[in-house]
Amino acid sequence: MDYKLRLMIFGAGFSGRAIGKKLGETFEFVGGTTRSEEKFELLRAHNITPFTFSGDAFSSQLEKELSKVTHLVQSISPDKTGDPIIPLIGDNLRTIMPELKWVGYLSTVGVYGNHDGAWVDEETICKPVSKRSIARVEAENLWQELCEKSDIPLAILRLSGIYGPGRNTFENYIKGTARRLVKKDQVFNRIFVDDIAGASELLMLNNKAGIFNVTDNEPAPPQDVVAYAAQLLGINPPDEIDFETAELSPMARSFYGENKRVSNAKIKKLGYEFTQPNYRAALEYLKANFYPNGI
Repeated sequence: MDYKLRLMIFGAGFSGRAIGKKLGETFEFVGGTTRSEEKFELLRAHNITPFTFSGDAFSSQLEKELSKVTHLVQSISPDKTGDPIIPLIGDNLRTIMPELKWVGYLSTVGVYGNHDGAWVDEETICKPVSKRSIARVEAENLWQELCEKSDIPLAILRLSGIYGPGRNTFENYIKGTARRLVKKDQVFNRIFVDDIAGASELLMLNNKAGIFNVTDNEPAPPQDVVAYAAQLLGINPPDEIDFETAELSPMARSFYGENKRVSNAKIKKLGYEFTQPNYRAALEYLKANFYPNGI
């Protein structure tokens, strides 16, 4: 590449910060937005220059930086009115970001909906169930239309359940919220946050466009993850709880309404090797590096 690499991350949360930290090794500049200045130091600790963005308008400082960015990652969830960025851009990304070479949109495997445990891939027709997943499909479509009009490659990263340092089953044990909820034949895929960063790096540095499932190799029952974490900690796991009789919030229950196995073959064919290919490897890594003396 014969141009300087400058990245802006809209929504530098858990995944965005991991991307910023990873790309800070390669890019001349990495910026990221947050709603609160209280998060500025956290972003700086991840090699990210912070900007405030509440969804209403670009500040003059942010707009000035956007005029120089070469890569964009959109990680902000749709709100009640849809994607918060597109209304501020207009019909052409290059109007605000004339140097832009690539866009990444962080979506969710929830867009596939329920498939009763069957395998899905990027060619599977989306049939979202929840309101949040329906909004994601709408946002994906809007970004595809905008990037086509702007003649800029767009990679849509469909992510499964995200975990990593500070957000994992060990933390649930610490908080006293770990439980083994059992629903017959239910499985979920997961993705370690560092692998979101690694896959993003591969796609943007190779200027790849398309839809990519960024998810681990092994869809598994959620109660197995809780039990394995207990095994690593040397403690007894909580008793199993039957899903049908469990007290759950409507949102928590809605997650169990989608049952599928998500293939990651497409991103692996590009050469990406997952650092944490399944929940056992990830929990062993987390235990060794973040909880060596237990909890």
